[in-house]
Amino acid sequence: MLVLASASPARRRLLEQAAIPHRVQVSGVDEQAIADPDPQRLVQRLARAKAEAVAEAVAEATRLEPIAAAAEPPVGVLGCDSLLAFAGAVYGKPTDPAEAEARWRAMAGQWGELHTGHCLLRPAGPLLATVTTRVLFAPLSEAEIRAYVATGEPLQCAGGFALEGRGGLLVERLDGCYSNVIGLSLPLLRRWLPAA
Repeated sequence: MLVLASASPARRRLLEQAAIPHRVQVSGVDEQAIADPDPQRLVQRLARAKAEAVAEAVAEATRLEPIAAAAEPPVGVLGCDSLLAFAGAVYGKPTDPAEAEARWRAMAGQWGELHTGHCLLRPAGPLLATVTTRVLFAPLSEAEIRAYVATGEPLQCAGGFALEGRGGLLVERLDGCYSNVIGLSLPLLRRWLPAA
């Protein structure tokens, strides 16, 4: 069984839809304490920090309860983190509706890059990768931007949109992995899991 080191319901749904057995354990990592000027390295560092924090907690739980842990040892601990790079800036979740609206005014009709860092910690050693998907946002009116932000959805998502939700209506085109934009790359995971 895979341990997902993430509080993201979207990542959990992706694993469920792909019928990948897993359980969730939130890392508690302070994301603000990790910095890197390169967004691809940043998401990878964040993903690794989350996976390592959960792997340490799993190891401690195994020491405390070895019999229960032996019943179903994890195949690995998966940490992920996503950010949107747009016009030289890096966007995580917007802090408030005003910030979400300002971002959408800038992004409407433009391309951005959604980077997701992946780290799978497994007995054979760690696997690390960053998957990038280019996203073309629809040209939007002020009324459309305000209506979308008013749903609250943009405040819950890296980059300020959820492809699998209402935000999917505001994306014109993707160049790259679809599931990566939702929170993790299923094609990458398919390649990794047989090796776990």
